[in-house]
Amino acid sequence: MSQPTALITAEQLATILGDPNLRLYDCTTYNEPVPPGSDVPYRAVPGDKTFAAGHIPGADFLDLQGEFSDASAQQFFMMPGVAQLEAAFGRHGADAGKTIVLYSIGTMMWSTRFWWMLRSLGVDAQVLDGGFDKWKQEGRPVETGAPKGYPATTFKATPRAGFFVDKNTVEAHIGDPSSVTVNALGPQFHKGLEPSRYGRPGRVPGSVNVSAATLVNADKTLTSLADAEAKFAAQGVTPDKNVILYCGGGISATIDLFLLTQLGYDRLTLYDASMGEWARDPALPIETD
Repeated sequence: MSQPTALITAEQLATILGDPNLRLYDCTTYNEPVPPGSDVPYRAVPGDKTFAAGHIPGADFLDLQGEFSDASAQQFFMMPGVAQLEAAFGRHGADAGKTIVLYSIGTMMWSTRFWWMLRSLGVDAQVLDGGFDKWKQEGRPVETGAPKGYPATTFKATPRAGFFVDKNTVEAHIGDPSSVTVNALGPQFHKGLEPSRYGRPGRVPGSVNVSAATLVNADKTLTSLADAEAKFAAQGVTPDKNVILYCGGGISATIDLFLLTQLGYDRLTLYDASMGEWARDPALPIETD
């Protein structure tokens, strides 16, 4: 199911600022380093301070780990239950009848993560191309201070199946010619050439590498659909395959998922726990160059 209107430019967003139906959200999180030997790969820090320092006028702030993730999970950012998400999105004034636009700072992956989550709940949102960085580069208005928020709504999900898979499904697809598993981490981590902050270095056996970083331009906007299609095709990622995406924590892989959806691929899923789980489980196979 393609969603060709999922990407919105700064110019297009500027024309609808102030629309009472608009629900605009800064989704930024920061992964901060932890001491060597720590039991977690990073500290997940909400971007509320950078939001207060500057945001698109009228925006609200969404705390991914704090409100929209499973707090009981060992890994950060794991998809929580539908009831938790309905309550959280409702508190922030979102519902299927609103024009939902998502953006983030530094990288689009936080906004594409929320886009994928909402899509799995049956709600289509839009993502700001280039995020707040591009907005500022174009000299557009910036507001400071804490979020004012939107009036609460009753957010009703209509969940769509198949958006997330677990380690057992990923393992079962190793060697399956009808599927392809894609690693969105950088090539040095895919090859196992550098130590991984997630555990054992390497990749899911047989997986191919289309790094999310290679799908983004210098100005933080996404690459063209033609370029993205060529990069996926070069790794054997074709529309006839079942495509499983993973990364470190289920975030950067949503950039790949966003572009694949734009390209019309409809057999897509995300291994939510990604290498945060896989690399730490000695029972799971791992492959390096």
